[in-house]
Amino acid sequence: MQGNNPIFSRAEGFNGRHATYDAAAPSAEELQNMYAAPSATPVQTGRMTYDDVVMKTGITFAVLLAGAVIGWMNTGLTFIGLIVGLVLGLVNSFKRNPSPVLILLYAGFEGLFVGGISNFFENTAISGRPLDGIVAQAVLGTLGVFAATLLVYRSGRIRVTPKFQRGVMIALVGYAIFSLVNLLFMWFGSSDTAFGFRDGWFGVLIGLFAVGLASFCLILDFDFIDKGVKAGLPAKFAWTAAFGLTVTLVWLYIEILRLLAILRGE
Repeated sequence: MQGNNPIFSRAEGFNGRHATYDAAAPSAEELQNMYAAPSATPVQTGRMTYDDVVMKTGITFAVLLAGAVIGWMNTGLTFIGLIVGLVLGLVNSFKRNPSPVLILLYAGFEGLFVGGISNFFENTAISGRPLDGIVAQAVLGTLGVFAATLLVYRSGRIRVTPKFQRGVMIALVGYAIFSLVNLLFMWFGSSDTAFGFRDGWFGVLIGLFAVGLASFCLILDFDFIDKGVKAGLPAKFAWTAAFGLTVTLVWLYIEILRLLAILRGE
């Protein structure tokens, strides 16, 4: 039956006017060559590969760094980057299929926030002590934690089990609630400290906990990538992997930046 779709109506096989072929059956030699031919690669079949993830993550971080440079030079955009980045982060988190445009927009606005907050820490003082050089320290710390976490995951010393995933999620919810309470206390309470409840050695302990939690989230990201490649996920999900890594690494960087500020300020 011929449909009304103009594309299908012009295509052989859908319009009832397809050609018939009377080609002879392949010979034994041709069949042998077909069986001996190499299997299609993941790229040829449109499946996600490690190279895809690396490339998409590199693109996402390039946009993030460009936004960070702009945010560093224009600190008035920090709050805009924070709000828009948060909204886009939530939108991307709940989308069933990744959107490269929305992910790159998230990276750009999140970069504005990262650049602005980095400028603030670099050029401020806590308890009369300047924090110059703290951004470089935080970057090196983030790269170090990332490398160490990747090595631990690749060594197989930590296995991502359902119990491990539940534990990380419970810790994330608890930390999110604490952070919200602390933020409200800083805004509406009588705190005269820079970090609210996260001050002094208690703040150091909370900071170490947060860095450890972010490291466990990195392990979940690595596990998603590893299992996704082995399961043959569609190539588009490399953008999901890039988004997840970006979110986790930005969070890890902010936590290390704050932890260093507490240590150096006290």
